Amino acid sequence: MADQSDVEAALVGAVGAALYPEGIAAPSIVGRVCRIYRGWPVPAALAADLASGHVNVSVFPEAAHQVATTRWPDDWAIPVVRTASLTADVVDGVVTFGGAAAAGQLVGLLVDNLAVVHRTEAGDTPESVAAVLGAYVRTRRMASVSGATVAVPGATSVLARVVADQGAVRETRRQRQGFRISCWCADPATRDVAASRIDAALSSRRFIGLPDGMSGRMRFVSSAVLDQTQNAALYRRDLVYSVEYATTVATVMPSMIFGDATLAADGGGVARSRLS
Repeated sequence: MADQSDVEAALVGAVGAALYPEGIAAPSIVGRVCRIYRGWPVPAALAADLASGHVNVSVFPEAAHQVATTRWPDDWAIPVVRTASLTADVVDGVVTFGGAAAAGQLVGLLVDNLAVVHRTEAGDTPESVAAVLGAYVRTRRMASVSGATVAVPGATSVLARVVADQGAVRETRRQRQGFRISCWCADPATRDVAASRIDAALSSRRFIGLPDGMSGRMRFVSSAVLDQTQNAALYRRDLVYSVEYATTVATVMPSMIFGDATLAADGGGVARSRLS
C-alpha cells in the first residue's frame, strides 16, 4: 500500500536525483556534500553540517495541507501485467516445457476432456513440471515423460497453457498532501543553486512513482526564502509541493488457465464450465 511515508521517500529520491544527477559516487551539482532526508533537522546536527559547509535538504509533511479527494469506485486494478516465464509448446501431441519455472505460475494440460494443473514453486524446473503433470495425466490415461516433454499417445486434442499470478491493488481512499522541501545551506549562493535545481526537477514532473505501482500527482504550491530570522550562518529556502495519491491495499489474484464461455440465446448471460 502507498502511505505518506512512501511519498516522502519518493520525494527524497527525486531530490537526490536532482542534486546528484550522476549518482552519489560523483560530486553534487553544488560541489558540496548534500544530506537529504525525511523529517525535520536536529539543531545540533544541522549546526555541525553547516559549519562543515554541508547542505541539508529535509522533506516534511504539511499538516495544514491535507484534503480528502476520494472520488472513484474502489475497484481492483492490475497496475503491471505480469507475464509467465515458463513456456509450453505442443507439436503433434507432445508438450515441451521451457524457460524459467519461477514461483507464482499456473501451468496446465488439457488432454481431450481431462484438465491437470500444477502451481509452480521455488526450485521448480521445466523437467520437474513435466514430471508432475505427466504423473497427473497417468492417473486417467497413458502418458510418457522424457526430460521436459510429456507425450500422450492417442489423444485427440492436447492443449498446454501457462499463466502468471497478477498483483492487484484496490484504492481505499485518495488524498492530497502538502510536503515542505527545505534547503538548509551555509551561504546564499549555495542555497540558490540547490533550491533552483530541486524546483526545476520537481516542477517538470507531473507524477511521482510509488512502491505500490501507482503514481502521485504533483503540483507546485509555494516557495519562500527564510533568512531574516535565522542564524547568520544559515540560509534557507522552502519549496512546498502537493502530491495527490491513493491509499491502497494489495493482493495476488490467480489467473484462469482453462475455461469455456458461451453466451445465452438472448445475449444477456454467460454460462461457464470446465474452469481450472
